[in-house]
Amino acid sequence: MRIATGPHPLGTAVLATQALRDPAVAATAPEVAARFRLAAPELGPLLHLLPARGVLPDFLTPRTDTDSIEDGLSVLRATSARRIRSEVGAASVHLRPTLPRRRFADADPELLDAVAGALRHLFHAVLAPDWQLLLRAYRRDVTEVGHRYALSGVDGVLAGLHPAIRWRAPVLEVDTCRRPAELRPGGRGLLLYPSPFAGPRPRVLAEPGRPVLVVVPAAALVRSAGDPLAELMGRTRAAVLRAAGRPGNHTTTALARAVRVSLSSASEHLAALRAAGLVTSVRDGQAVVHRVTALGRGVSGEPPDRCLSGEPLDHG
Repeated sequence: MRIATGPHPLGTAVLATQALRDPAVAATAPEVAARFRLAAPELGPLLHLLPARGVLPDFLTPRTDTDSIEDGLSVLRATSARRIRSEVGAASVHLRPTLPRRRFADADPELLDAVAGALRHLFHAVLAPDWQLLLRAYRRDVTEVGHRYALSGVDGVLAGLHPAIRWRAPVLEVDTCRRPAELRPGGRGLLLYPSPFAGPRPRVLAEPGRPVLVVVPAAALVRSAGDPLAELMGRTRAAVLRAAGRPGNHTTTALARAVRVSLSSASEHLAALRAAGLVTSVRDGQAVVHRVTALGRGVSGEPPDRCLSGEPLDHG
């Protein structure tokens, strides 16, 4: 079992096409929802072709090692016509037939380009302004899963994912919008992906030769008017924690210089951070080197170490 290292632009945009049409979800992210409504005229093809709820075509979230909206869209456009027909047909079974929907189900390249263009616009106009907020929320989820794993192992993580997910070893039961089915990962493992745009139910994506992807509904986005870390522990202490989390070996002198405080002040703040478990201090020759712990990275909003979070998300 692994947890994805971060949200993918295309995967988040695809999920948002449904989530932001749900009044309950839109109410949890009013600023994002407002931008979505303003962008709606440019998203027309996308909103017409995709269902407002339920199953989405899996090819719209390609499982590839991409980290930008353009890379994801390139993979999307390269999807085989056979796969598009199969998945669009399954996702559109409850939609009223229209000419554009028939053309989309027939893998019409022009309709595929229209979908790609709408997804690009959705990402840049609706999601990008709050992308850092989404990253911070995701990092909090990663930290929470890591903490639960440290206390109670895999059983504790799987048992506490979501009310619609039940762990009855060795079976994980997930209530989704899809038809009942039994999946046997065959040693490929499980990849968890928390998202505030997952919708009311978890989502499962299984492809041959890949870990089973489980998209877990995550907490709503929380916007702060200022710097929440500085409000929590004070501006200088927050600056020391963030400076200690940057790449490199950080001595007390180096951190004092970076934050522009006295040596004694930096030492005092480091002692408090160390006592809280946010920083470790190790002697290296004549110097003492300070490093941010996994808990400290979660608190400060820094990306978690790869060794703690597992492989990056192929795509989700």
